[in-house]
Amino acid sequence: MKGLLLSLGLVALFALCAVCAQSDIPVQPDFQDDKIVGKWYSIAMASNSNWFQSKKQYMKMCTTVITPTADGSLEVVSTYPKMDRCDQRTMTYIKTDQPGRFRSKNQRSGGDYDISVVETNYKEYVLMSMRKTKGTNVYTMVTLFGRDKELRTELLDKFRNFSLEQGLGEDNILILPQTDQCMTEA
Repeated sequence: MKGLLLSLGLVALFALCAVCAQSDIPVQPDFQDDKIVGKWYSIAMASNSNWFQSKKQYMKMCTTVITPTADGSLEVVSTYPKMDRCDQRTMTYIKTDQPGRFRSKNQRSGGDYDISVVETNYKEYVLMSMRKTKGTNVYTMVTLFGRDKELRTELLDKFRNFSLEQGLGEDNILILPQTDQCMTEA
């Protein structure tokens, strides 16, 4: 019985830590999800995940299209170049009680995601933070999207500084190389 209680306590502690870790991420004040819909280009990414570290030398800019769902969540479809073809990845960002915060689950890897829209002006850029929890491991990913393929230097600096504030190192940061491959797919 003590073992069961200890196990339940540890599960609750890990869940609480994940919630606390996400709550320290700022969210766009007065976030309006209807203004974030549409096509975006991935400009930069930063992450401490093993997957990102092993793939970052192959990564290029991709397109992401955000559309609202009937239940108020967001469908996020990213089209990215992979060797000589275009692949797509679809995620549903499930609305939470706090505007600008979402949850998602990756069916392939089994991870749970906490997503925050940190900052946006809706017309030019959006800075997002994602925390992935898989078992006891927690990974951070910060992404900068733009409505155009290029953004002002100040926004790239904002992305870099925010990534560093999240505990990511310079070696975790990648400004994605531009490409014309897969840019018209979305």
